[in-house]
Amino acid sequence: MREIELSPGTIEYEDTGGDGPTLVLLHGWMMDASLWDGPIADLSADHRCIAPTLPFGAHRRPMSADADLSLPGIAQLVTEFLDRLDLHDVTLVGNDTGGALVQLLMCDGAARVGRAVLVSCDAFDNFPPGLTGKTLALAGKLPPRMFALFMQQMRLRPLRRLPFAFGWLTLRGDAATARWTKPVMKQPGISRDAVRTLRAAAADTEVLLGAAERLPSFERPALVVWASGDRVMPPEHGRRLAELLPHSRLVDIADSHTLVPLDQPTELARHIREFTHSSDAPRDGTSAA
Repeated sequence: MREIELSPGTIEYEDTGGDGPTLVLLHGWMMDASLWDGPIADLSADHRCIAPTLPFGAHRRPMSADADLSLPGIAQLVTEFLDRLDLHDVTLVGNDTGGALVQLLMCDGAARVGRAVLVSCDAFDNFPPGLTGKTLALAGKLPPRMFALFMQQMRLRPLRRLPFAFGWLTLRGDAATARWTKPVMKQPGISRDAVRTLRAAAADTEVLLGAAERLPSFERPALVVWASGDRVMPPEHGRRLAELLPHSRLVDIADSHTLVPLDQPTELARHIREFTHSSDAPRDGTSAA
C-alpha cells in the first residue's frame, strides 16, 4: 500500500499503475480498499486501478483531531486525493457508502471525473443505509472506547452474519468483514474517527436527498449496477438513479448482496470494462440483465 498526506491526515491507497483507463474505487463504512481486490485482479490487466482506504472505521492511520469526517468532508478528501495525484478523466466507482461519495462528487462538478459507476449504494432517504447503517449510527452515539467494545462482538462469525451486522451486505465475503473490524477494536484513534463519522451522518440524514436533486446536471456517462435482491439498498433506488442521470445504463446483478465486489467480482469487472471501453455514452434508460 502507498501513502499520501492529505489535509485530514495520511491516507493509504493501492495503485496498480498502467496506461489504461483510470478507475478510482471507493468503499463504504467499516471497510477498506480490499473491498475491490477481486475486481482489481481482473481490471488491472487493462486499467489503472486506484483504491484509497477512507476514514470510515477500517483504516489504520487515524485522522487529525480537526478533520471534517462528515460525508461531504470525506468527499472533499477524495477531491483532494484526485488533485494531489493529478488524475484526469477518471472513472469514479463507488459501492455502499462509497457510492454516496460518488454522488456528491458528481453534483459538485468534479472536473477530473469523466465517468461514474454507482454500485448498490446509499441514495435518497436511505442514509444511514438499511438496518446495518442504522445500527452503526446508534452505536456511534457511544463514547469511542465503548464503541470499540461494542464492535468486539464482530469477532464472532455468527454475530457478523446477523442482518444488523454484515449478514445482509455480503454472501461470500466473511473473511474480509472479519479483517475490516480489527482496527476499530485495537486502535483508540480509529474508534474515535469511526464515532465522529457516524455522528456526522446521523446529524445530516438528508444529504443525499439534496444530491439527488442535482444529479440530472451530470452530463457525463454513468453506469448504475445493482444487486437485484439487495435488502440494504432498495433496487428501486437503482432504477431511480438511472432515471435521474441523463446518460446512464442500469445493470442488475443476481446472486449478490450489497457488496457486489465481494460477491460477484468477475461479473462486476466485466460490466465496468464494457462501460469504460465504450466510445459513446450509454443510451438513456437502457437496462441489462
